[in-house]
Amino acid sequence: MNRSHALLLTFALLQGCQSLAPQNAAEPPAAEAAKAAQEKPVVYGSFKPETLYSLLVAELAGQRNRFDIALANYVDQAEKTQDPGVSERAFRIAEYLGADEPALDTALIWARNDPDNLDAQRAAAIQLARGGRYDESMVFMEKVLQGKGDTHFDFLALSAAETDQSTRDGLMQSFERLLVKYPENGQLIFGKALLLNQDDKPEQALALLEQHPPQNGEIAPILLRARLLQALDRGPEALPLLRRAIRDNPEDKRLRLTYARTLVEQDRIGDAKAEFESMLQQYPEDDELRYSLALVCLENKDWDEAEGYLQELVERDSNVDAAHLNLGRIREQRNDPQAALREYALVGPGADYLPAQLRQADILIANGRGREASRLLAEAREAQPDYAIQLYLIEAESYGNNDKPAQADQVLQQAIKRYPDDINLLYTRAMLAEKRDDLGQMEKDLRAIITREPENAMALNALGYTLADRTTRYAEAKALIEKAHQLTPDDPAVLDSLGWVNYRLGNLDEAERYLRQALVRFPDHEVAAHLGEVLWANGKRREARQVWAKAFETQPDSSVLRKTVLRLTGSETL
Repeated sequence: MNRSHALLLTFALLQGCQSLAPQNAAEPPAAEAAKAAQEKPVVYGSFKPETLYSLLVAELAGQRNRFDIALANYVDQAEKTQDPGVSERAFRIAEYLGADEPALDTALIWARNDPDNLDAQRAAAIQLARGGRYDESMVFMEKVLQGKGDTHFDFLALSAAETDQSTRDGLMQSFERLLVKYPENGQLIFGKALLLNQDDKPEQALALLEQHPPQNGEIAPILLRARLLQALDRGPEALPLLRRAIRDNPEDKRLRLTYARTLVEQDRIGDAKAEFESMLQQYPEDDELRYSLALVCLENKDWDEAEGYLQELVERDSNVDAAHLNLGRIREQRNDPQAALREYALVGPGADYLPAQLRQADILIANGRGREASRLLAEAREAQPDYAIQLYLIEAESYGNNDKPAQADQVLQQAIKRYPDDINLLYTRAMLAEKRDDLGQMEKDLRAIITREPENAMALNALGYTLADRTTRYAEAKALIEKAHQLTPDDPAVLDSLGWVNYRLGNLDEAERYLRQALVRFPDHEVAAHLGEVLWANGKRREARQVWAKAFETQPDSSVLRKTVLRLTGSETL
């Protein structure tokens, strides 16, 4: 090997992935892995001059932001040389750039040519899992297990979350096979619990974690167990579990954050506030904690404290849009709509932009300033064309919410003329038409949606329910709702419609069964009104009153409940 070539190549390779990153750009997570790889020296084999030249061109290309050339040359030489160092470098570049296929190919070359390197085996396993090749992935992960490495099997289970059922079943079988060999491996147990939870088997997932308490200070299984307890309405049990874990791991921020959030979910807002305050004292530079504390203060109606934390966020240039949105809400609570409008106007494009636009429109229209609202939204549509349809919907919704159906319809007509194929605009116009008893327009728009999207469960259900509730076309309504139910069998709105149409057809037992399911999944006042009416008709009047009374506890101002109770009992009071 030519010594001058070797020295030059060594210098180039020692630049690491830093030479591939754009200057002044925030590095993605993959770059951290690349940097870690540079901390230990890599031994390269002897290369032919053409290989050296190709690799040097790759490094120079990376320095000039020509990542396509850098990646292509490294992948090519990894395939030709089968060198572990070159293939690792090729893999790091591909991972950094998010190039899935080259990342998989080079990880496999690296792992096969460096069989004792646990990082290489893990990289191959991860890439195979991302590609849905779970059985092959398990072969490499077993090598990591045998090497006593930090295995992290959770990524395998998480990668299966969006796949089909047969793929998840195959991965579960792979976990089961490995658990026979390594029955006490905490990562395998955790991965299996994740899979069970993804398959909507939280009870089994929780039982597995409870049978195998985490060892060696593992935190992730504790966090999952707490989440499962909360999901299974056993939230109070999560709190002592998290307290014990915090006692054993007092510096673990994830545990404390989960504990504080669980307190919020348990409606222990005061305790949650104290916990967030304590954490913010410990981590004063953590603006996510500061924002969480502001939200807890808002929930607790501590307006002054919430305002203080939100102003701090603005001054620190962190979560600025969210801070202005919530400052606007505080101004509304203090009956200062003009100040609220100023705050909402400061919210820029992003996750908080549309909520701010909606609040602006609602305030202006409610205060008789509809023209101003329409002008501001028109300007917003011109300035932010990507939000144009949503801004039309906001304008129509605001007019509709403020009892101005004619203006709402006018906005939608304008929007549909501009965007004639948008399903959301048609659906919104249909719902507004139903409110003003224009069932012909409603049906026309919903059938237009169904013609374009025959499996649109929302449109099928909306049309079916309206036909069942407002006409005598019960058989037609039932067919529409049953199709929606086939598409979304667990949707409580569809279950409510299915119960209601069966009630209209006189199938009281069927109606009661579906409505009970709907109320369990979604304890809404309208569903409760329907179930109570069916129970009343079915001779279960005492239970009907109990259902209505419970619904009144959470929705005391429900006109649907009041009208139902008055119509059936002759009195608005129970």
